[in-house]
Amino acid sequence: MEKMVFLQPLVAVLISSAVAIRAYRRKSLNLSGGLAGFLVMTLHFAVNYRFGAILLVFFFSSSKLTKVGEEKKRRIDADFKEGGQRNWIQVFSNSGIASALALTIWKLAGSKDQCLDTEQSTLVTALIGGILGHYCCCNGDTWSSELGVLSDAQPRLITTFKPVRKGTNGGVTKDGFLAAAAAGGLIGLAFVLLGFLTTSCSFDVALKQLFVIPLSAVAGLCGSTIDSLLGATLQFSGFCTVRQKVVGKPGPTVKRISGISILDNNAVNLVSVLLTTVLTALASAYIF
Repeated sequence: MEKMVFLQPLVAVLISSAVAIRAYRRKSLNLSGGLAGFLVMTLHFAVNYRFGAILLVFFFSSSKLTKVGEEKKRRIDADFKEGGQRNWIQVFSNSGIASALALTIWKLAGSKDQCLDTEQSTLVTALIGGILGHYCCCNGDTWSSELGVLSDAQPRLITTFKPVRKGTNGGVTKDGFLAAAAAGGLIGLAFVLLGFLTTSCSFDVALKQLFVIPLSAVAGLCGSTIDSLLGATLQFSGFCTVRQKVVGKPGPTVKRISGISILDNNAVNLVSVLLTTVLTALASAYIF
């Protein structure tokens, strides 16, 4: 029994080390991002293998898409980084809230994996739903952004529906919305499939877990929409006549497109994740 207590943290450290080193070598994370990623992944896997798994689904799928069409993105994105390197701030803004929820669940229910079931615990069900919503939002926003830039469709500002340049904060396309829903659905699908192997609950409760998939798709779409609304209003976008690119800061050679300089990209991500987390937690407590 004592060996089992130490087994999960050991597995967590081994998996997190391998993933963080691989991500650093492939330039998905810089050094600070790799260290932060190691800490976050270790915590997720140590608390619950399924939490760690959906974190990996988000990380690997979003990292893969970030590398697709890099030459085209380089021409459009003023802040382009090879491999989409993320630093520690980006890692924590995309996983900090989920980490806090995971620790809370561990405090309340330990490391045993559980089904979403309010008859067992409304609070734990809501917290698990919150973690789901968190990563559906992150994945949805990343997929919609990365695939939206590559789409041939003309983006439109979500607040006015006027055509805008690619790379404008708050610019949306139909392809981007579909990508966001698919990204959230993938998180939900992974959560449900793993749950059939790691949880033990009654047939009725197990069957009801399938509702996680459409809920996750909606969470991905919702998170991307909130992110776009914040980006269009509280985040500055302008066109630099010298660099011939959309930029995120005002300047003498920059013509404003939309938004005001209140939030930067990391703050927009954090707020949209927080709101989606809360909404999905409430929906989970109601549905399950």
